[in-house]
Amino acid sequence: MRTPQVEPDPTLPAEITIYEVGARDGLQNEKAVVPAEVKAEFVRRLASAGLGTIETTSFVNPQWVPQLADATEVLDMLGDEGRGPRRPVLVPNERGLDRALDAGVGAVAIFGSATETFARKNLNRTVDESIEMFRPVVARSHEAGLWVRGYVSMCFGDPWEGPVPVPQVVDVAQRLMDLGCDQLSLGDTIGVATSGHVARLLDALQDRGIGVDRIGVHFHDTYGQALSNTLVALRHGVTVVDSSAGGLGGCPYAESATGNLATEDLVWAMEGAGVRTGVDLEALLATSAWMARQLGRPSPSAVVRALTPAAD
Repeated sequence: MRTPQVEPDPTLPAEITIYEVGARDGLQNEKAVVPAEVKAEFVRRLASAGLGTIETTSFVNPQWVPQLADATEVLDMLGDEGRGPRRPVLVPNERGLDRALDAGVGAVAIFGSATETFARKNLNRTVDESIEMFRPVVARSHEAGLWVRGYVSMCFGDPWEGPVPVPQVVDVAQRLMDLGCDQLSLGDTIGVATSGHVARLLDALQDRGIGVDRIGVHFHDTYGQALSNTLVALRHGVTVVDSSAGGLGGCPYAESATGNLATEDLVWAMEGAGVRTGVDLEALLATSAWMARQLGRPSPSAVVRALTPAAD
């Protein structure tokens, strides 16, 4: 298999952590419901490829996201492999947390919005109301010994409200972190971020006391900018990057949101730059090609298409 020529880039971290979202964010936007056994096998294959942190599923109301209504079934199929501090699940509220705790999870993620319109469409609440909804979720999660991540969606643009002021994003991010979240993920939900915008937001968060050591970045590739924006974040000191195997994903509440940064594209770039990821690219390619066959369509990932043409 072809591999990138390694030319170490001293401007990048020596190592990064990939936060794999393919099994949750990647599959939640599929029109057809993927069988639970396929989802469980997908997680197993991702883990075998060396991905340490894998967001497995979501305990949202099945009426909101029917594609993930089988969360408990998937975790039961995975057993211990689907639980623990490196197998987070998404929870929107205390009811979702109750289900997650009953399933024995070790980590959860909450998902807020930097804009009012998306907060109402995604959570049926204002930004203020959503923060209050998350307050007992974070408190109870920590009481149960869980690790907690906070997502902020629409950090760089909103399909209804347009450009989102940086101070507005910082304010919501600060409020989530003040609840006690262990990590903050900055979401470019519709993929409109550009390099200067990424740098400005990270600087503004740093000025507010939210350091890059507590931040992950989550870029969608709608305009082909996800990898370049990731490189900007890494050069600012971020070391946690969200990505999705095969470039799967989107958002059911924002039609302009296309797939996430493909994990293969990220790993290829990091290997070429001499940055450690812990991921076996060949095994990951095989996993994404396998999932593309399950879904009955080609992978959006450029690296998957280049190295496994049979996946098309």
